[in-house]
Amino acid sequence: MIFKDSKVAVIDGLRTPFMKAPTGQAQDLKAYDLAREAINNLKHRHPFVKDDCDLVTMGSVIQNASTSNIAREAMIGAGLNLNTPAHSVTMACISANLAITNTANAIQSGAVKIAIAGGVESSSDAPVRITHKLKKTLLQAQKAKGFKGFWQVFKDFKFKSLAPEAPAIAEFSTGLTMGADADQLAAKFGVSREQQDEFALRSHQNAAAAWETGVFKDEVSALPIPPKFNVVAQDDTFYANSSMDKLKSLRPAFVRPHGTITAGNASPITDGAAVSLLMNLDEAKARKLKPKVVIEGYTYSGQNPHGELLLGPAYTMPKLLNEAGLKIADIDVFEIHEAFAGQVLANLAALNDKDFCTNSLGLDGAFGEIPMEKINTQGGSLSLGHPFGATGSRLLTSATRRLIESKGKYALISACAAGGLGSSILLKKVG
Repeated sequence: MIFKDSKVAVIDGLRTPFMKAPTGQAQDLKAYDLAREAINNLKHRHPFVKDDCDLVTMGSVIQNASTSNIAREAMIGAGLNLNTPAHSVTMACISANLAITNTANAIQSGAVKIAIAGGVESSSDAPVRITHKLKKTLLQAQKAKGFKGFWQVFKDFKFKSLAPEAPAIAEFSTGLTMGADADQLAAKFGVSREQQDEFALRSHQNAAAAWETGVFKDEVSALPIPPKFNVVAQDDTFYANSSMDKLKSLRPAFVRPHGTITAGNASPITDGAAVSLLMNLDEAKARKLKPKVVIEGYTYSGQNPHGELLLGPAYTMPKLLNEAGLKIADIDVFEIHEAFAGQVLANLAALNDKDFCTNSLGLDGAFGEIPMEKINTQGGSLSLGHPFGATGSRLLTSATRRLIESKGKYALISACAAGGLGSSILLKKVG
């Protein structure tokens, strides 16, 4: 979808530091704590948000049952006006993308003028379930009467049923881990282990340089963590002193012994929250906020999770740019989610592959090659981390900042997601 005369201005974006999980610095915090902190910091930066926000939408993947509508609970905790409606969405790794585009639709339609959209994830607070056998037994025991009744319930009970069930890490539809899929995808498009390690090293070096030069100082808010309220001021997910030798020494993580995906060229499990302030363009101008970027349009895709699980960018970028009448050369800033180095490189290879583009995308030939110097120049999910529900908002903030700093006119955000899903969002600089 391309908005005709877009009215959706991107005003600001900020996030908590992204922190390794599940045993990292945020291991005792819930998603609620992280989301509340991000919204609260945005409110302090823009005080009018407290009473004038028309809508809050947050994405998340791993939900705590006590705060299932995390958007509502977090905005209440952050002190926004209680009359503000809020809802939560989930679409795997593009949950924040969905929150952002749903909000953009509401603003473009005129239903909303000022809104917060983003996402949060606490992988450290992933639910651990009891077994189905234990749950069934306990429910039956509630209705049992007397010793004989309890004996009938528990006589065949096995103690192994007491062991908790760890959260599943495999795709429900395929039974494969995302890492195994990334390995297959890299092999399909001829992406070598060395190429993946080189891309991962580039991501870490870019992130380290960005932090060193203060790129993130205005968009990452320090996070005091109870009970001692030690302050975390920057991401702990990147390695400034990484090297090819270190990356080469790592063993395959998913497909052994010959796989190419390792802990070094895969995004880390991460805790964090990110939010974006979106406004009607005329409203922003009336408030003298000098908006510089609008959301021009977006698209989503669903493809076969068997073999195409992580090809979302390859399916959505050509579709969106063709609809907008643009080519790769027209885009000055690309922010592509880095689930795995092999996933990014395979998508880039697919876009430049004539057979894939003609057979899978229905194009006349290869879509083209995206110059590496336009992609993720200040780090990506490999180095900055990937809180599933929050990454889309981070991508939006990074792309907006880079576009404003550039001499260009357009930026493109793209990401893959579990279930064989994809998302791309087009941004445009305005005067």
